[in-house]
Amino acid sequence: MIRLFTSLFLLVVFAEASSCSSSPASRELPLRVRWIRDPETLDPLTQPNENARQGVNLLYQSLLTVDYEQQRFVPLLAESMPSVRHQGARTLITYRLRDSARWDDGQPVLARDVEFTLKVMNCPDLPNEEVRAQFGFITALQPDPLDSRRFTLVCEGAAPELVLASGDFPILPAHYLDPQNKLGAVPLAALQQDSLALRHYPDVAPFVQRYKAAQIGQHPDALPGSGPYRLASWKTGQQLEFRRKPRWWGQALQQTAPQLQARPEQIEFHVIPDDATALLAMRRADVDLYPRMPAREFGRLQADSARHPELSFYTAPSYDMTVAGFNTRSSLLAHRLTRQAISHLFDVPQLIQATQQGHAYRSVGLINPENKAFYNDSLRPFAFDPTEASRLLVRAGWQRTATGWERQRPGQSPQRLALRLSYRAGEPTYEAIGLQLRAAAAQLGIPITLHPTESSVLSGRLRAGEYDLYLRSMTGNPFVYNFAPILHTESIGSGNFTRFGTPDSDRLIKSITTEQNPQRKARLLRRLQALLQAECPLTVLYFNRYQIVAASRLANLQISGLPPGYNVMAITSRPDDSH
Repeated sequence: MIRLFTSLFLLVVFAEASSCSSSPASRELPLRVRWIRDPETLDPLTQPNENARQGVNLLYQSLLTVDYEQQRFVPLLAESMPSVRHQGARTLITYRLRDSARWDDGQPVLARDVEFTLKVMNCPDLPNEEVRAQFGFITALQPDPLDSRRFTLVCEGAAPELVLASGDFPILPAHYLDPQNKLGAVPLAALQQDSLALRHYPDVAPFVQRYKAAQIGQHPDALPGSGPYRLASWKTGQQLEFRRKPRWWGQALQQTAPQLQARPEQIEFHVIPDDATALLAMRRADVDLYPRMPAREFGRLQADSARHPELSFYTAPSYDMTVAGFNTRSSLLAHRLTRQAISHLFDVPQLIQATQQGHAYRSVGLINPENKAFYNDSLRPFAFDPTEASRLLVRAGWQRTATGWERQRPGQSPQRLALRLSYRAGEPTYEAIGLQLRAAAAQLGIPITLHPTESSVLSGRLRAGEYDLYLRSMTGNPFVYNFAPILHTESIGSGNFTRFGTPDSDRLIKSITTEQNPQRKARLLRRLQALLQAECPLTVLYFNRYQIVAASRLANLQISGLPPGYNVMAITSRPDDSH
């Protein structure tokens, strides 16, 4: 399973390695990986960060997953890729689960589990806003009356991407979480309408309370999973240890289905927030794998690689981008020209050099420039231009005074342009971007206050709209073009942090998700890029590259531009080394 919530662009990825890999050894090894932060929760419904998604992937499985080497979806719990039929504006996607797929307690994985998971993803009062937005296109599951492992998903829309997205969520055990099948009588469509479910189905609210009380996010070891690993220990903010199950249903199929491999016997994720401390741990061999090493440290270490034969260096262009977002519902930033003006105050070439050692690259928006078919090359990224920023502010109704920029409001006191920039605390890149923007804005007389914020607090503030500007990273999906979770008005309060949306943009986003013709889809995507640059709810500063350093004894990392940049379950140790 690979959770790719934000679906953006298509790009063929090639990995570069500074040292060649020999054929992997058959023996397994303990593997120690650096994580920059704690996953916070391992609840499959929430997954607030990439580390949470990676941890969930070890415990639970989805219908489909991604083959990192082939860059394509392959079956995981499903026995094969699904069959597809179109019925008017709907898509019918039929799966069959593998006969051998089992939960930890020996019970088979059945169509009932898939239907149950979809219902949990739509239960009111659970922290499932993001998955509801992402998978709301699935409106029903039709079980096969003659085969408990076969079922058909009824999906609204006809875009090819729906097929892949329909298999990209973790499946939960119905028999364990709902042993009396209380949700069985509740239609999925009713759950997708909160008021209808709570009013007509009294079993929903008690189930939600039981689910919350189970605290699956902090105690996933109490829940049977279908994945190859179990959580052995979790020291919050320090370390998580996963151990391979001694008997796991996928072991017998690894030869015919490489996506089911689980090579490391033990995986330890060491939470080391400070980059300098993590680099020291890598030098001392206290960790074996340092993904996404900052560009400056990576360059210095690689330049000195002759002194470090125990290390291997890898790079890959990624699907990650660094984004500045605007609260379009804030009275200060409601005018698109004001947002455009602030975008002209980011000195992106300088930032790329300062924070990424020149290895990142610019884009006009959410489509990667390497995707020639869909990238709108008639547009240009916002240039660093304080003069143009001043001109745009005047056009937006602002006037420069001796104390800054003000805007007159009928019957009210003048409004002063002063902004708050929020970002995750402890992130040097965001800090550097914030300092550069603050300095450039100060030259124009615009005060910007920096608000580094703890991750979980920041997420809540973004959903509530309690900010002016924000910085964050976003990860694109090379397989699916579904912008609804981050840009549609229906996602305001969940994944649409900019709170942007117009009838035109909503219609365009829906059209992109349903369009099957590649040429028409390209035209729609180019239109969306032009609309977003004009409205400027967010500005993509640059796309990143992954820099990964690993102990040379490791092999078969399957370096990729897909997050997290490597396949932890495929990693092996070279035969002539010991840990």
